[in-house]
Amino acid sequence: MKVDSDKLLKFILEAGLITESQMAKILEKSQQTGQETEHILVDEKFVTQKELIKIEAYLLGIPFINLENEVIPIQVLTIIPEAIARAHHIVAFKKTGNNLEVAMTDPEDLRTIAFLEKTMPSVKILARLATTESIKNVLSQYQKTLEIEFQDLIAPETTNAQGKFQKEELKKASQELPIIKIVDTLLKHAILQHTSDVHIEPLEKEVIVRYRIDGILHDIMTLPISTTLGIVARIKVLSNLKLDEHRLPQDGRFKIENEDFKYSVRVSILPVFNGEKIVLRLLAENTKSSTLDKLGFSGKVLEQIKSSLNKSSGMILITGPTGSGKTTTLYAMMDILNTAEVNISTVEDPIEYRMPRINQTQVNSEIGLTFAAGLRVLVRQDPDIIMVGEIRDSETASLTINAALTGHLVLSTLHTTQASGAIPRLIDMQIEPFLIASTLDLIVAQRLVRKFHSEKEAYKLTDQQIKNLEKYCNLERILTMLKEDKIVKPKATVKDLEFYRPKISADSIDGYKGRIGIVEVLPISEAIRELIVKKSSTKEIATQAIAEGMRTMIEDGFIKAVQGLTSIEEVLRVITE
Repeated sequence: MKVDSDKLLKFILEAGLITESQMAKILEKSQQTGQETEHILVDEKFVTQKELIKIEAYLLGIPFINLENEVIPIQVLTIIPEAIARAHHIVAFKKTGNNLEVAMTDPEDLRTIAFLEKTMPSVKILARLATTESIKNVLSQYQKTLEIEFQDLIAPETTNAQGKFQKEELKKASQELPIIKIVDTLLKHAILQHTSDVHIEPLEKEVIVRYRIDGILHDIMTLPISTTLGIVARIKVLSNLKLDEHRLPQDGRFKIENEDFKYSVRVSILPVFNGEKIVLRLLAENTKSSTLDKLGFSGKVLEQIKSSLNKSSGMILITGPTGSGKTTTLYAMMDILNTAEVNISTVEDPIEYRMPRINQTQVNSEIGLTFAAGLRVLVRQDPDIIMVGEIRDSETASLTINAALTGHLVLSTLHTTQASGAIPRLIDMQIEPFLIASTLDLIVAQRLVRKFHSEKEAYKLTDQQIKNLEKYCNLERILTMLKEDKIVKPKATVKDLEFYRPKISADSIDGYKGRIGIVEVLPISEAIRELIVKKSSTKEIATQAIAEGMRTMIEDGFIKAVQGLTSIEEVLRVITE
């Protein structure tokens, strides 16, 4: 239920808020940058955010409500839990009989309305549109925060003090009702906030809980040190780990699911000075693989990737540090390749997403099923396409190269900071350069940057800012790229470029939500094959690739910053980490 852009523009034109020439420019900018017309209307100050919401409400037939100065009764406010309200920017503000009026900023969020109706079958939900400021005001009125919710669960007499316990005592601690609720609540809030990792860190006098959201760690709360043993024991029980082992690291996994979500949780427990630190990686099992264009690939680089994917043999490598989205990109590629005419087999650690028609094998080093061992078996399974989750050692590298040489299309990942660094890395793994040159077809390097959530503030660079940025990239070269892509006018200068800063909103404390890739794609040309055979350095290979037209990650990041997808600061943060 979204307002049609053409209908919206026509209404604003007829209302005299824009002229026909201005409408044509808005449509042109939307086509060039991919920005929605609604954002352009607000950014260019044709209408305010509040006016836009009112117009959309009118066109959709949904009443508009202004709650910026309203105080909501606590018994009405808390009908919708705070976590859901913050995650979906939807709040309850009035209840009359069985009718519950809720305010929201996104008229398309019918899923949340359906969820509320399902969980409250006796209540009729009446949706209203409101501004971000209205939602922010109501959210600030919540009294029952996450920490207060935990105060109801934590009682000194029901948790164990820090000390040594036998296996039976630990098992008993893990089954205490408050401990079960604490772990369940931590996971519930992590899922609602789209957390990728949960860190539970014991200090001398307290336990710190941190969530990694969009790649950034946030302190969420502190728990009494007395809860440590119970939480650790509970997670060990869930993941079938040794309860009485406190000196060695342990890895495991478990699943959590209900009607609305299904998650696989990877567990890592590490002994530290004050006890055992836990890191939980949350993987949504029902998540569909994303497409390459949604991941940040577009234009020429997207064409280069699709060209390589059309080949029947060779090797495509995705590089980047941990958490840079390499596996997500691999899955997006396999989704393109996944047809009835081919047999795709993978060996992964872990299997992050289940894909139909693809034969996925989970590494299990405890029984000898390593990447290398799994790969040996895969080549006897008559595969057309092989995906190896990660090339970690010389044996896996050698088998991967051999698979590509014998007529298979091979996809895999490497831990290198830039695309050209993958070649010296393979040579370090004792792979002959002529074999690399014969099989390697394409290298993709990537990072993930946070995207703007909603509103943003435009600005232009000062002379000092231009001077500082020249340390990281060639702005004139980026300007040329922007002109080639028709993102800016042909006569634009560096000083004409508009960049953006995030604006804080009710549901995003830093103005960001979600992530997108900044990428560099290095096709293996004849000139680069010659450099590989000569064992050239990373810098020499990168220089040749740039001369042949490769855009570096920082250049791709700056282009996305001009398009209003992210900020310069965010690009520099991930590039310089």
